[in-house]
Amino acid sequence: MLGVERNANADEIKKAYRKAAIKYHPDKNPGDKEAEEKFKEAAEAYDVLSNPEKRARYDQFGHAGMNGSAAGGGFGGFSGGGFSMEDIFSQFGDIFGGHFGGFGGGSRGGTQRRGNRGSDIRVKVKLTLAEISNGTTKKLKVNKYIACDKCGGTGAKDSSSYSTCQTCNGTGVVSRIENTFFGRMQTQSVCPACGGEGRIITAKCDKCGGEGIVKGSEIIEINIPAGVGEGMALTVSGKGNAARHGGVNGDLIVVIEEERDPQLVRDGDDLIHNLNITVTTAILGGEVEVPTIDGKARIKIAPGTHAGKVLRLRGKGLPSVNGYGRGDILIVVDITIPTSLTSEEKRLVEQLSTKPNFQRAEKVENQNIFERMKNFFR
Repeated sequence: MLGVERNANADEIKKAYRKAAIKYHPDKNPGDKEAEEKFKEAAEAYDVLSNPEKRARYDQFGHAGMNGSAAGGGFGGFSGGGFSMEDIFSQFGDIFGGHFGGFGGGSRGGTQRRGNRGSDIRVKVKLTLAEISNGTTKKLKVNKYIACDKCGGTGAKDSSSYSTCQTCNGTGVVSRIENTFFGRMQTQSVCPACGGEGRIITAKCDKCGGEGIVKGSEIIEINIPAGVGEGMALTVSGKGNAARHGGVNGDLIVVIEEERDPQLVRDGDDLIHNLNITVTTAILGGEVEVPTIDGKARIKIAPGTHAGKVLRLRGKGLPSVNGYGRGDILIVVDITIPTSLTSEEKRLVEQLSTKPNFQRAEKVENQNIFERMKNFFR
């Protein structure tokens, strides 16, 4: 969207975003819905690439790792995550400088009011291998701060319960001039009296005490893509704690946990199963049942199978989170040796031990299971 190289630095990303934002800005394209969407997409791209954690996740997993679609959860997307055009200006408005003002509001003389932002919420979601394989939808009840329903999140008793902040004269910022080694420099900072809002509440809402937020909860539906892994974090924009005085909501950070499977061990997109077979099956061969993600499968054991042999069920593993192919199920054969024998069984084994094929051990390369697995993956 921004047209930058993969290794672009922060300044290059910022410059590219500013160029795109000016091109698609609502003030330059009045009534153009397509330009408005491009404007939001550029803001989403900048939000991801300017954040080291989000950028690292995007570099590793691509768009699937952000799940940027607004449909069914709105991972990472402004359009689906509760962000308005004003939210974009309040969060990234300083990038525009004095070139443009807020949405539909014209120029603001180079100053941008920075609204409050709610804090993020971090939750863990535990998934089975089947849910990881197919992708899933989870509904979570999240306890959080929500906008006060009595004052609409403003914190004021009514629309007339405000006065212009005398400290910043309604601009939301204060300026001061400092003498430095390089000469006199003017700096701007958020107004400490009004918190950047430009106005003071004169009569507070009696339900939220002027904060604009109260404790509550929300049922949030989350679409989790197939192939996610332990520790991966997905961001649902705008579903965190509500902000004081009607600012921008925080995000919901969903951290993936894998539920331990008793029979299949994950190794990237592959799954490993340790298969125990009897001595007679190893010698004579036969069919055995092995677990898969969706149930069971029957496989053939060739006569003379040794311990440590690895069998592969292609395409039966987990899908790649980027959507390119699936892993395999690797069956590592182990032979169960009986620890106690009846007198009849012992007699039969002793008889076999006198036969030519049982009087010497065959040399098997890399018979050690760990060596065989290591060579298998080379």
